[in-house]
This record gives sequence, C-alpha cells and structure tokens, in this order.
Amino acid sequence: MNKFKYYFVLLLAGLAIVSCNKSDDDDSVVVPVRDYAEQYKADNDSIEKFLKTNYIVVDKTTFDVKIQKIPAGGNQVSIWDQQEYPLKVRPVYSRDVNYKVYYLTLNKGVGDAPCNFDEVTVSYTGTLLNGTQFDTSYGLARDFNLNIYASDGVIEGWGEIMPQFKVGTRNPTGDDGTITYNDYGAGVMFLPSGLGYYANSKTDIPAYSPLVFSFKLFALKRSDLEYSASAQAIVGDGVPTYLEDVNGDGYVYNQGDTVRYPKLPDELIDDTDKDGIPDFLDLDDDGDGYTTRFELTKPTDAPFSGLSKYYPYDPVLDNPATPNVDESELWGIPRRPTGELTDPAKPESITNPRKFVPEDYTTPGRLRIHLDKTYPYQKN
Repeated sequence: MNKFKYYFVLLLAGLAIVSCNKSDDDDSVVVPVRDYAEQYKADNDSIEKFLKTNYIVVDKTTFDVKIQKIPAGGNQVSIWDQQEYPLKVRPVYSRDVNYKVYYLTLNKGVGDAPCNFDEVTVSYTGTLLNGTQFDTSYGLARDFNLNIYASDGVIEGWGEIMPQFKVGTRNPTGDDGTITYNDYGAGVMFLPSGLGYYANSKTDIPAYSPLVFSFKLFALKRSDLEYSASAQAIVGDGVPTYLEDVNGDGYVYNQGDTVRYPKLPDELIDDTDKDGIPDFLDLDDDGDGYTTRFELTKPTDAPFSGLSKYYPYDPVLDNPATPNVDESELWGIPRRPTGELTDPAKPESITNPRKFVPEDYTTPGRLRIHLDKTYPYQKN
C-alpha cells in the first residue's frame, strides 16, 4: 500500500510538470512585424554597402553574372562606381514607403516590355547579400506571373523592375524541341526586403532579407484582368492590361488596395472615370453604363472589319503561320464617329448618329470610344 502511494505521488508530480511545460509552450511569444519604413532604412544601408564593396563580372555573350567581394587591397571597381553598366534607380511606392530600387541594365532587349501584371518567361538566379544562393533556374527559362494578387504571383519587386526591360526574339525550335532566344533583356536587381518576402522566412532566406536577382527576360504573355463577380472568374474587357495604362508609364496600380498603397500618388493612378477602380480592373472604363466589352463589339454592318468580333486596340497584321486564314485587322478601336449625320436635316442623337470614317479608326491620339462617356449616345 505504501509502495502504491509512492508511485501515485510520482505520477501526480509528473503530470504537474508536463502541464506546466505545456502551458509555457502555449504562451509562445509573438514578435510584432517590423515597421516598413524603419526596415527600409536598414535594408538600403545594407544594399548600398554591398554595392560599394562588391564588383561584377559579366559574360557579354550570355549575360551570365558573377558578383564577388572586393578583397583587401584589391583594385576591382565596385558595382557602385563602375560605369560599363551604370547603376540605375527606380522609385517605388509601397506600404507608405518611397523605395529606391537599384538595378543594372546589362542588355535592354529588342521586343516589347511587359507591364507589371503580365506573365513573363525568365531565367534567373537569386542570392542574399552574403553571397548565399537561395534559388536558380539553372539557366533554363521558366514562366512567372507578375500579378502580385495572383496565387502564383511573384514578389512585388519583380513587377517593378521587369518593365524596365524588353523581351528578345525567339529562334526556330530546335530538332530536340528546345527553344532559344536572342537579344533578350538582361539585368540585375537589388531588392529591399519590403519588396521581397519581408517578415516571411523561406528556405535559405531569413526574414527581412534584401535580395539580389540576376535575370534574363526572354518572352511575355499579355494579361486582361477584369474580374466578374457573378462568374467568379477573370473575364477581361477586351483591352489588354498594358493598354489600360492611361498615363503611359508602363505600370498600373490598384488604388483600392489601401494596405499596400495607402496614399498612392495621383500620377500613378490610371482611372478614366475616377470611380476608384483602375481601368485594368474596371469592366466599364469610362463609367457611361456600357461595358467596355460592349463598346468594343463590332456592329454587324461595321464598314471597316476583319475576322474578329471585337475591334482590336490597334491594327493587327496577318499571321504568316496560318496561310489559309487572313487575320488582318486594319482598323483599331475608333473614336466617336465624326462623319456625316444619318439624316443631315436633324441634330445628332442616339437615333441620328454620325457615320464612322477611316480617320476615326486611325487618327493618332484619338479618344477611343470605350474611354469616351459621350458615346454611345446617352438617352434623354
């Protein structure tokens, strides 16, 4: 009996110890996320120190990059001071911080430039400031979505720097199915953690790490991102995202995202009807009650037509890969018609519109009908 009491007391003591430890585990300390502005100051100091104490070696044929620390007594010219690839700075506004993002242009590229919501085909290598390589595509092309809101989207910094470059030209597919490119854009970006993974640690990437990416931009795929709540899907409005960049700076931003852009400068907003929805997410860009898709649909009697059901933003050439079909669209989206009235004796109205003339489809700088809220004619 005494022996039983002894083991019973030991059991109770053990349970008490386990209970105390479990309570301690549950009361884990939650570390608050650092202030973005303060972290940027630290990141920028680290990046500038890196740029002043490291040098770069570039293969001028492949644009492969090596970045190495300048040894004591070394005479290598730092990334900061070298002039062969002058260091550039892109201002970026995010989370109420005005970032300076440093980057190098090794080759500009010869094709189109992506906007910051397009998909791109890229090869890349990512390293930390201490030289640790955390990721690479091993020189092979991979597809990435620059859309920061997409489930498969990349970090914010990529979308800010990629539009500064252009894609290359695609070579004929090799006998083994390989695809290669010439004259592609190539560069190096130095990202503060606020435009990277910030407080989220990843494999081989500690939280709050500035990142260095060398990259080659081979190709792109345009996006059209308007979202239909009823269909629960991206349906687009017929105008690619990059063409909804009203101010022409190569970038579009969602001013409705007040967490990321609490005070987005007016000059960065592309919102024709000022309804708080940027054109690239707005199914009715000019707010006239007619969807952009409706306004771009060709009438059955369209005088200047092609195979497409919709007016293209700009003229489209025939695709030589389809010799039996002519996809030519010689006329882009028209402006409000300026030709003769249907009935010259009556005033212009919804029942007496003017006729379209060739200049309505071709005049540079014309106000296209999907951005002109006076067309279609308003009913009185």
